[in-house]
Amino acid sequence: MNDATTNFVERAKRVGALARDNLERSEELGQLAPPVAEALHSEGLLGMWTPRSLRGGLELDPVTSLQVIENVSYGDPSAGWVLMAASLAIGTGAAYLKEEAVKELFSGPRLPVIAGQGTRPGTAIPTKGGFKLSGSWSFASGIKHGTHIHTLGLIDGTHEARIFVLPVGKAKLIDNWDVIGLRATGSIDYTTDDVFVPEAYTHMATTEEPLRGGNLYKLGIIGFAGMCHSGWACGIGRRVLDELAAVAVERAGRGGIAESASFHEDFANAEGVYRAARALVYETWSDVGATLERGAKPSVRQHSLIRLALAHATWSAHEAALFGYKAAGSQALRAGTLQHLFRDMHAGTQHITSAPPVYAAIGRELAGLAKGKKWLFLNLVDG
Repeated sequence: MNDATTNFVERAKRVGALARDNLERSEELGQLAPPVAEALHSEGLLGMWTPRSLRGGLELDPVTSLQVIENVSYGDPSAGWVLMAASLAIGTGAAYLKEEAVKELFSGPRLPVIAGQGTRPGTAIPTKGGFKLSGSWSFASGIKHGTHIHTLGLIDGTHEARIFVLPVGKAKLIDNWDVIGLRATGSIDYTTDDVFVPEAYTHMATTEEPLRGGNLYKLGIIGFAGMCHSGWACGIGRRVLDELAAVAVERAGRGGIAESASFHEDFANAEGVYRAARALVYETWSDVGATLERGAKPSVRQHSLIRLALAHATWSAHEAALFGYKAAGSQALRAGTLQHLFRDMHAGTQHITSAPPVYAAIGRELAGLAKGKKWLFLNLVDG
């Protein structure tokens, strides 16, 4: 790890520690507590995928990005989730939007906070100079801290999928985030009704050709999403096992799990499953990072492994959370860290990137049954 990487990881650890201290307050608020939200700005982490040519842009490589998300998520999974979602929308907007939009969005003393939803598209009707956007979206993680929205729409008539960036004030926010876990992400619903979005504030949803920034942006939005959820799963999985180990040490000499050979065996297995999943994440992204450094785009097989590493890390962390909840007994049942992590983990598994159909598509490609296919978001399509 070089000095620059160490610097970013240390920043992430500071934010993670602060998020951990404010975890209960953030959950009560249904959004990140003000000190945590401010730390994402002051430590510069929101710019981790913003091109270096823009103020506040870090343009971090994939492996460093994973470490940043992992360490913030270790402190509070909601904080890591908001960081990854906002950084994706900020960074891809900075890379793919036209100059007029970027000049306005990124000319201030601090980065815009862009949040929103990249699935369940709305409808965009072409009009002079842009589009009229209408739709209803869910899961806008971090939008309560946002200045702008990043949202998906289909062009009326052509069905071309585009990302639209518009001020938060142009949408109706629906404060309905009543959920089992990840409560502090504030992933509420929102709607728009015939809102004008200038053409410069849109880009094709599938683009992998940046207007600014380096080879990193050849990943496209779905590539960044792969880093997001992989780093998050690594962070929460590690935290669950560390918390369970602390419970065992606390009970040493009093019987129970501390003296149970079956617990020791199960803990070793949980560690092995988690560490193997994390190793696949880092192996995959080290390889993809090397490809990007050469100026090439990741292959179909590399994209399959990106999706596999993400899903496998998520479900391996879920397995650790189930084990931790069961092994800790009533301590996990009551309000506290293990209960909180259990709830957050179960919220995280509901994300579309780890759904069974994605696993099925990955298996088809890895088994050699998808010749001539390529990845379009989470589906294999004709190449």
